[in-house]
Amino acid sequence: MRRPADENPMDAVETAVAAVRSVGPDTVAIDVETPPGFAADPGQFVKVSAAPDADEARFYTISSPDTEGTFEITVEIDPDGELGPCLAGLEPGDALAVEGPFGNVHYDGEARSVVLAGGPGVGPAVGIAERALAAGNDVGVVYRDADPVHEERLTDAADAGAFVAIVDDDAALATAVADALDDVGADAQVFVYGFADFLDAATDALGAAGADPDDALVENFG
Repeated sequence: MRRPADENPMDAVETAVAAVRSVGPDTVAIDVETPPGFAADPGQFVKVSAAPDADEARFYTISSPDTEGTFEITVEIDPDGELGPCLAGLEPGDALAVEGPFGNVHYDGEARSVVLAGGPGVGPAVGIAERALAAGNDVGVVYRDADPVHEERLTDAADAGAFVAIVDDDAALATAVADALDDVGADAQVFVYGFADFLDAATDALGAAGADPDDALVENFG
């Protein structure tokens, strides 16, 4: 299932880095000062470059629950990449250009939601979980990764009442998906974020749990 595409994304605008911190193996979270007029929901993404006219730009999903004052992106660093190492080396006050937001697979205040995340899909997962909890809604996160990131935020979400399962293989994923739907509710809106191999495993797990994969909102990272 797809929602209508969001309209009128902001053109590339220069803003500033507020903070950069490690959140796991070869991964940083970057807090970006929110440009005037910019607003987005967790699960949407932005196009990021080191300057408005830079040659290298990449899309990163927003990993904060809101965009008030600042918003966060989570960046997995490929040492041989063109942009990732540059972003990891930024310091507060450095310039950054952002464009967007883009994407129609995002949290929209659902009373019950379950997020299935593979690899970098944990970024939107933590943002959605925190947004849902702040609104008093029910939420679950199932995250598959052998080297998980954002573990502190996931622990905090679990302590606040979210269902959270971190797994490292497809067999455990299938069990956790069934448990999440049982805990949050079979009518929960399911979000799926990750690369193609994870999407296949996640939709198989949904089917095995008795859910309709076509009802899920899915974002393929490539």
